[in-house]
Amino acid sequence: MIFISELIMPLAFVGIILYGYSKNVDIYETFIDGAKNGVKIVFQIFPTLIGLMVAIGILRESGALDFLCKLITPFTKILGFPNEAVPLTFMRLVSSSASTGLLLDIFKKYGPDSFIGRLVSVMMCCTETVFYTISIYFMSVKIKKIRYTLKGALLANLCGIIASLYITKIIFG
Repeated sequence: MIFISELIMPLAFVGIILYGYSKNVDIYETFIDGAKNGVKIVFQIFPTLIGLMVAIGILRESGALDFLCKLITPFTKILGFPNEAVPLTFMRLVSSSASTGLLLDIFKKYGPDSFIGRLVSVMMCCTETVFYTISIYFMSVKIKKIRYTLKGALLANLCGIIASLYITKIIFG
C-alpha cells in the first residue's frame, strides 16, 4: 500500500503530460499560462490574506478569543464539550495554520491519545476554515453576496463540531 501511495503523484504527473500530448496541447505553454494566471490571483487575494492574518493576531493578542471562549462556556458544559478545545473551534473558522498551532499545543499538553487530543483531531477533519475559504475563493471570482453561503457554512461547522464530540465519545469513550 505504501508503494502505491508513493507512486500516485508521479503517475498523475506523467498521466497529465501524456494526456496533453495525446490532445496535441503545447504542455509547456499551457503550464506557463497557468502559472501567470496563478500569480495574478495571488496578487488579487493578497490584501485579503493580510487582513485575515491581522485579524488573527488581534483576536489572539487582544484577549477577544479568551472572552469568546468564556462567553460560551455555559453552553459547552451542557454539551460536555471540553473548554480546552473551544479556542480551536473559533480559530478553525479563520485560519488552518493557527488552528494547527493550537492543535499541537493541545497535543503537547494532553497528548494525542487523550480524549481531548482525539476530539480535536476528529474536529479538524469535520470542520472548515469558513472565513478564509469564503474570502479567498469568493474574492478571486468577485462574488460579493455571501449571506447564505456564510450561514450555511457556519451551520455546517457547528454540526461538524457537535458530530466530532459525539463521534469521539462513541468510538473512544
